[in-house]
Amino acid sequence: MAVPGDPPDGTPDGIGGGEDEYRSDEYRSVVFDEDFIRAARLQEYSADERMGEHARAVRSRSLWSSGAGRGTGTPGRGARQGMLLVLLIALAFAAAVYMGMRNPYVVPAGGTTDPLASTVVPLAPADTVPGGRPADLYAKSPAAQYRVGAAGITLPAVRRTPHFSDTQVVTALSVAKDYLVQSALDPDVLAGAATRPVRVLVDPDQLEQFDLSMSAPSGDGRHAATGWLVRFDPATALLADSRVRVHGTLAFEEVTPDVLEVTSDHVFVYAVRPAAAGPPSDAEGASLFTVRRELRMRFDREDLVARRAELLSAYVMAGPQDCAADPAGSFKPLPAGAKATTVGPPATDPHTGGQGRRAAGLCGVLATQAQPTSTPAAPVEPAAPVSPGS
Repeated sequence: MAVPGDPPDGTPDGIGGGEDEYRSDEYRSVVFDEDFIRAARLQEYSADERMGEHARAVRSRSLWSSGAGRGTGTPGRGARQGMLLVLLIALAFAAAVYMGMRNPYVVPAGGTTDPLASTVVPLAPADTVPGGRPADLYAKSPAAQYRVGAAGITLPAVRRTPHFSDTQVVTALSVAKDYLVQSALDPDVLAGAATRPVRVLVDPDQLEQFDLSMSAPSGDGRHAATGWLVRFDPATALLADSRVRVHGTLAFEEVTPDVLEVTSDHVFVYAVRPAAAGPPSDAEGASLFTVRRELRMRFDREDLVARRAELLSAYVMAGPQDCAADPAGSFKPLPAGAKATTVGPPATDPHTGGQGRRAAGLCGVLATQAQPTSTPAAPVEPAAPVSPGS
C-alpha cells in the first residue's frame, strides 16, 4: 500500500525510498543543523548577486570566516580562536629561542664583592712613653680639642647624586658611622671579648674572610684582625678611660650608577693602662695610644637596604708600640715609662718566602709631637684630621 507522498506508480527502480532504506543510509546520523550549515566551505550567492552576468552559483568561504561574521568582513568566533592559538604558539616558540640563546647564569654587574685589603703599620716611639692621669694626658696632647666618642664622627653635608637619592646617601653615611663606632669604640670589641657588633655590619660575601681574620690573624694584607677593628691584647693593656677622643672626616661619591663609596679618615686616641696594674684608678701610670684609620667602604643598593658595608681597604697606623710586636691580631701598647726595643722593622731574610716576606718593612716612628707634652696642647681646628705620625 502506498503512503502519502509516494509516487503513484511506486518508487522507481534504483532510487532509494522507504523508511528502512533511508535509515540504512550512511548520512542518517548527520544532523544538518544551523552550525553545520554555517561551517560549510561553500556559500550560495544571494539572489541579487546571482543576477549579475557570469556569476557563479556558489563561492568558497574562507577558513578564517564563520557564520557570525558573514557579509561583514569580520572574522567569526571560531576564526578568532584559531588566530589566537597561532599567536600563542608563535610567542611560545620565540620565548624558547630567546631563553635558549640567553645564559641564565650570567652574574649581574656589581654582583661580586672584593676581599678587604688591609695594611697595619705599628708606630714605635722615639723616646720614653709619657704617663700620667688620663685627663692630664689628653689636655697635653693634640687630642685636647677632640670630641668624645661617637660625637667625633660627624656626617658631611648630604646631597643627592645622579643615581642615588639624598635618603640613600644618608643611609650609606649612617652605616659607615655605625661601623666606625662598633669597630673602634665598643668596649667589648676593644677588650677583645666580642666581634659580633662588627660582624653584623659586614657584607655576607666577606664574612668568611672576617671570621678567618678573627680566629687566625695574619699580616698577609688580607687577614689582619686590626684591619677590621681596633682591639688591644688583654694581657698587655686595658682601657683607663672609656671616653675615647675622636676626630676625622667622612666623604662619599658615586662611583657607578649602582654603587656609592664612603671614605673615612679618623684618629682615635685611647687612654690605656698596663693589664697588670690592678683595678683602674686615677693614679699615675696611664698612657695614650693613638690609632689612625683610613677606610674605604662600598655600598650597592642591596647593601643600603640591608644596612651593611663592603670594606674595600683599610690603612691603619697605631702607636706607641714596639715594632717587634705583630699588630695583626691585636695592638700591644707600650706602657708609660717604657721605650721601644726596636725602632725599625724586624730583620727579614729575602731568601725565604711566606708570610714573613709579605709583612716585612711595616713599621714607622711615632713623632714626638703626637705624644703628650709637659704643657697643654694648643687648640686645633676640628675640620681636618690630625695624623699621629705627622
